[in-house]
Amino acid sequence: MDNLCPVCSQQLEWVGQYHCTACTQDYRNVGFCPQCAGELQKLQACGAANYFCNQCNELKSKSKIRFIFQPINQNSPQI
Repeated sequence: MDNLCPVCSQQLEWVGQYHCTACTQDYRNVGFCPQCAGELQKLQACGAANYFCNQCNELKSKSKIRFIFQPINQNSPQI
């Protein structure tokens, strides 16, 4: 899977989060439900990742999820 910056199309690096060295911007990878377009919740257990839609109330297939990189506001505190 290519993790390309949505601004400059350079390869993103993983440094605890996705980072573009060219744009000096951090990103998070967000998945959206193919049926309702709601943001999905990532569930991780035993090394497997699943995606759950709270609006549809069901698990979603990773192959059908639309993923986008959203910028992380650099002025907000990291938790």
